[in-house]
Amino acid sequence: MKTTAPRFSVLLPTHNRSDVVGLAIASTLAQSEPDFELLVVCDGCTDTTVDVVRSFADPRIRLLDLPKAPFFGYANRNVALRQARGRLVAYAAHDDLLFPDHLAALGDLLDRSGVEWAYSRPLWVSTDGCIVPFGTNLELADERQNFLLRRNTIPSSCVAHTRTALERCGYWPEDSPAGADWILWRRMIGTDLPVAYLRQPTTLHFSADWRKSRHACMEQVRTLLEIADGSAWWPPALRIPVVAEPEQVAAWRAMQHRREWTCAVRRGVETVVDRLAWNVIQQPPPAAPEPPRKRRGLRKLLGRVGDRLLGSPG
Repeated sequence: MKTTAPRFSVLLPTHNRSDVVGLAIASTLAQSEPDFELLVVCDGCTDTTVDVVRSFADPRIRLLDLPKAPFFGYANRNVALRQARGRLVAYAAHDDLLFPDHLAALGDLLDRSGVEWAYSRPLWVSTDGCIVPFGTNLELADERQNFLLRRNTIPSSCVAHTRTALERCGYWPEDSPAGADWILWRRMIGTDLPVAYLRQPTTLHFSADWRKSRHACMEQVRTLLEIADGSAWWPPALRIPVVAEPEQVAAWRAMQHRREWTCAVRRGVETVVDRLAWNVIQQPPPAAPEPPRKRRGLRKLLGRVGDRLLGSPG
């Protein structure tokens, strides 16, 4: 067993998703960065999740099978994180998938930039397999302000940070009924701490099954899906055929092509971002509003009155 601290501690919290959690674990174990520990936290699981986790014979996995904690089990996440040994912390969701270079890319970004908190561009996957890119650039003041005040638009699987930042901010808030990740991110970055944004996507984020929503109840994602549905130019690489199976299964099958598929998806994202910008600048500028007709009629009437008062022919 390795005695030195790993570069990364990866937290994977789960509750009764034995149908897909194995794929999340497999995508983590397939990382090009091998120096990590994977902390799988079962939050009161009553299905076969524990059996799925134990089916992986990899010493980097540490299973914590804990009784159900309140809300989304944030307290159990803290139990695991207080045992974490990595210098950096990353997150895997039980229904998300990581690209093979996810840890390497975010780890290098954190080390190179010297910041405590970094994230990659989110890719949201609809329940019928359409991939849409969505980005919030927290390096820009107005977008950061929107993120801090309105809502979280960055899935936890896109985020990595230093262990020092976690200890400074007091771990996950355990008394929050929902959105504890957003609370923690806001504590970590505040209004002025530097962050690093990797515009290259490194994860696939899926709509939680309990949301019962094609677009994960995100209005921005719904808008992007409507554009994809009505666009002949939407890149084929950003459409995954889903037939009578969880969309994660179809995505993992596509991901087995590894580098070729990942590159095709990233090229597709660049195409979408460029095309959306092109469509905006191609739209004709709004026409100057015409003066209200009632006002023109009033001016004409006043002119006639003035002519009569001044004795002009009319």
